[in-house]
Amino acid sequence: MAGTVKTRRYRSALREQQAAATRTAVLAAARELFTARGWDATSVADVARAAGVSVDTVYASVGRKPELLLAVVDMVLGSAEEPVPAEQRDYVRAVRAAATAEDKIAVYAAALGRLMPAVAPLVEALRRAGETDPGCCRVWQHLVDRRAANMRLFVADLRAAGGVRTDLRPSELADVVWAMNSPEYFLLLRSRGWSARRYARHLDDAWRRLLLEG
Repeated sequence: MAGTVKTRRYRSALREQQAAATRTAVLAAARELFTARGWDATSVADVARAAGVSVDTVYASVGRKPELLLAVVDMVLGSAEEPVPAEQRDYVRAVRAAATAEDKIAVYAAALGRLMPAVAPLVEALRRAGETDPGCCRVWQHLVDRRAANMRLFVADLRAAGGVRTDLRPSELADVVWAMNSPEYFLLLRSRGWSARRYARHLDDAWRRLLLEG
């Protein structure tokens, strides 16, 4: 009896390792293809082929195309090989560790300058796809709402550091940040020839003026 239990545990652990390895391969293939080709030129079959698995395996390990892109966005934002929750991302930790509101804004603006060139085109493609695909619309709306919630946390962190305007409600301040860190805002400026570095400097300057006292 004891030997049978050990065998079952071993087999279960092996299956878990194999499933994790498959998921890692799928995520790596999705990230490479989506960032290199974009949303429109990448199919789930392409991801499956690059990962060396079947389409059904992609669905089972990560999900359909919108979920694949969501995972890729969270990988890029987390600078990791797996999707990383916001609170565990390096730049979020750096923002929270910064001592002053000015420093927090500078750290966050610089991070967006690094990340937006890769993230914004993917999210914008998902938004366009959501105009006709309910699944894409649902995932895009999830990203929008999640970003809004995260900006409320960001403003709360700024307020805790001190020096934030008191004539506007925290929700209004969060909406200002939410509007300006959107993929749409970045892409509008890029269409006018702005570089990612100029965009980051603009956010740093604008948020100091709009969010802080004096």
